[in-house]
Amino acid sequence: MIISKTPYRVSFFGGGTDYPAWYRKHGGAVLSTTIDKYCYISCRVLPRFFDHKYRVVWSHIENVATISEILHPAVREGLRYLGVNGEMGLEIHHQGDLPARAGMGSSSAFAVGLIKAITALKGRMLDKHQLAMAAIDFEQNVLKENVGSQDQMAAAYGGFNIFRFNPDGSIKAEPITLPQARIRELESHLLMLYTGTSRLSTEIAGEIIGQVERREEVLLQMRQMVDQAVEILSGSVPILEFGRLLNRSWRLKQRLADKISNPTIDRIYQKALDNGAVGGKLLGAGGAGFMIFFVPPEKRRRLQQALEGYLQVPFRFETQGATLIHYSNEE
Repeated sequence: MIISKTPYRVSFFGGGTDYPAWYRKHGGAVLSTTIDKYCYISCRVLPRFFDHKYRVVWSHIENVATISEILHPAVREGLRYLGVNGEMGLEIHHQGDLPARAGMGSSSAFAVGLIKAITALKGRMLDKHQLAMAAIDFEQNVLKENVGSQDQMAAAYGGFNIFRFNPDGSIKAEPITLPQARIRELESHLLMLYTGTSRLSTEIAGEIIGQVERREEVLLQMRQMVDQAVEILSGSVPILEFGRLLNRSWRLKQRLADKISNPTIDRIYQKALDNGAVGGKLLGAGGAGFMIFFVPPEKRRRLQQALEGYLQVPFRFETQGATLIHYSNEE
């Protein structure tokens, strides 16, 4: 039995510059962190006496005889990608702390967790970079999803990082080193809520990808904000500047595609600003899901009351990235 535990991420700056269509020409960078909300995948070799050979438990329960019969596309293609060719039966369970398609990088967390679990079951251990690059290759080239390359890196590495995306296709992770007091100060200024809706981010991402060359000025500014944000955090300026920069970044991001925001998201955002927030953003490609706001602690209660109709999600930063929390090679 193998159980992998993979964190979801919060992306602050640079989103959009992590699409290969952009960074293969211009380079890109993203500042993000992972949080203490996780995707869990358990995997074990299925004993031979069952009638089925593969059991996959997600929002459905699948008991099938062949890999090609598996409905879950990431599991079906993931088993093929990882060289599972019928030599053993498998039982795979997925559980998540947060809903899918809500802007938290859940599909990439699933891909990272699945690859980590299956490779471990086959007796292989990938390092963090190998794991991230395998998940990027799998999502972009096998599943053909319109996804960038930041979510897989964040899920595999964990922690607070700049990910730099180079024109030659290479990706570098730069951990952000800050005093613990500064990290806790940032945490205390963040409030996350769920708008109660979900969407297929690949549709919005496809619109962004199709317009990257026409949004060059916007993406270059968003890329520059990554280094500006790190300067704010590592310097002595008031941390409120981070929130103000987040507000400017969100205004820029809305110019990338029409579907990134909508009247509901705009109303929530304006209400947050009217009740103490300095800045914020919709997480993920856009359209729906989770939002995060930067609000001074003394105004937090006021903001919570103003947005009490939405589920508020307490969280802390985490640093481990994808891990195995259980390993046993006994069938």
